[in-house]
Amino acid sequence: MDSSASASASPTAAAAADADRYTYSPRLRWQPEVEEYFAAAYGRDRFARISEALAHPSCYSCIRVNTLKSSTDAVMHKLMNLVDQNGLCGGINGLEIGQQNGGEQAHEGNSVVHKCPYSGLDNVLFVQGSGPHALHYNSQPDQSIKEVIVSRKCAESVLRGAQVYIPGVLACSSHVEKGDKVAVSVAIEQPAEDGGWTVDAHHEERKGLYIGQGITAMSRSGIFRVPHGVAVEMTERVYKLPSFNDVLEGEIFLQNLPSVVAARVLDPQPGERILDMCAAPGGKTTAIAILMKDQGEIIALDRSHNKKFDNFVLLDNKKTDDKRYVSKADLRKNLRRMRNGPGRNNCSGGRVENSKGFLPNSFDRVLLDAPCSALGLRPRLFAGEETLESLRNHATYQRRMFDQAVKLVHPGGVIVYSTCTINPGENEALVRYALDKYKFLSLGSQHPKVGGPGIVGSFELSTKKYTEEWLTKHESQLVQRFDPSSTLDTIASHV
Repeated sequence: MDSSASASASPTAAAAADADRYTYSPRLRWQPEVEEYFAAAYGRDRFARISEALAHPSCYSCIRVNTLKSSTDAVMHKLMNLVDQNGLCGGINGLEIGQQNGGEQAHEGNSVVHKCPYSGLDNVLFVQGSGPHALHYNSQPDQSIKEVIVSRKCAESVLRGAQVYIPGVLACSSHVEKGDKVAVSVAIEQPAEDGGWTVDAHHEERKGLYIGQGITAMSRSGIFRVPHGVAVEMTERVYKLPSFNDVLEGEIFLQNLPSVVAARVLDPQPGERILDMCAAPGGKTTAIAILMKDQGEIIALDRSHNKKFDNFVLLDNKKTDDKRYVSKADLRKNLRRMRNGPGRNNCSGGRVENSKGFLPNSFDRVLLDAPCSALGLRPRLFAGEETLESLRNHATYQRRMFDQAVKLVHPGGVIVYSTCTINPGENEALVRYALDKYKFLSLGSQHPKVGGPGIVGSFELSTKKYTEEWLTKHESQLVQRFDPSSTLDTIASHV
């Protein structure tokens, strides 16, 4: 081959390599034994689809309307007016017209905001985003692309619409000044020689992990000198999702669809006494209060003092005789005195021993959104931290919490158990445990029914003498499993 042919081919090859490199095509990594376990539960093809979906955000935002302060129609038109007045990227930051999901449109011919099409969720709106987008990471002739490398957690937030904040920056190209255009990539854990995981910023390990471009808010030296603040203002994103900061505050609550469904399935009634275990950040608690029409008693607890209850003002500044406000000191006191508990089952009779902190059989309904492995949250760019042992530890803790929930709900009451993980050991296996241990519990029908059926059968790991029982076919129809790879495009969840 002559030199002229080689020279002419080189730019083409380089362009092709760049086109392949500057993309967003993540591969979610798992521990081998965990991957085998999930492949056995779901089938390899379905688990591969789930893994791919988990590495990407949902392409819409789910909004729950505070119907004590506004109406679904009013909020829908307010959102569309913001779009009309400020443009598609103003008012609601990053909002763009995407594909239509179904449901009623706010303005004819505009598919940004929809009413939720599912029965029983008339206070829910969907706001459409868009993605993934193919971006062009252009640089000046004879200059390499300037780049900011961020942590996995930072990248997951950016994919959901956040800016790049200084604590999330791991590395930066040299000679970057304020106002420079930079590509933003993510450094994800890679297999280490000792069998563990390591993070570094090597060039090849960022291939297919570019999440957008932005303008630096300060120079390279400033980024590594200042402890907080915005490092990069994102201008182009792989996923364009709306940000609702300071938008219709008090009228809307941003919440994943399965979380809205869980509160609805609980079906709280005015005047009842409700326990919300593991309640932070308070989304389901406020949903329950709205469903109760602000009449009754809700006790909301969380196991962690570090978790924050966002917007945890129950609907109004007014107080009524029927509503109890629990101080932070009381929350901590009760947390020290009791352990929580789950299970979506109807209690039709039977008594169990006393539970410390509250009297037995003292709640009409109990909601437990249990602490879990969180392997259903999206986007998730790494899952290698979980082992079979750690997954079983989550399940063991959840069973202890469930035991307490059974003690606290009165005969004929309702317990709703939910998680945000794909792990059957924390979902179907816990329901199996509940039904086998407490013969007076039974699964009840759920409304609204949006998710798919649960997993049937069992799992056996002969090398570790471990067996896990799941559900019967009939039982599987009485739970809801939200698959992130389905057309629902939600987080993975189980109710």
